[in-house]
Amino acid sequence: MSNELYADGIGEITVTGTIVRIDLMSLSATERDQNNNPKPVFRQRIIMPVDAFANAVDLMQKALGGLVEAGAVRRINDLPSSPKAEIIQPSGSSANASPNFN
Repeated sequence: MSNELYADGIGEITVTGTIVRIDLMSLSATERDQNNNPKPVFRQRIIMPVDAFANAVDLMQKALGGLVEAGAVRRINDLPSSPKAEIIQPSGSSANASPNFN
């Protein structure tokens, strides 16, 4: 039987020389923030050499690509953006009509 650890995310990644430290976080069952949401708390740290971290990032990017292709997740940049308002300046007027900015 193997040990397993659940994490809700990564709290911090620190690089010191050739060593990378990845802090895993989980949402607390007892601690709450000012909005009554569970606070993220430190659970465990992964420590690895920089080359192993680079390989892990590559592997995670490939896994993410597979999840995107399968439609399980969407990248933020892939989401449709809301239409932006177009500002039209009347010809001959300054960009700022307020006397405080002239």
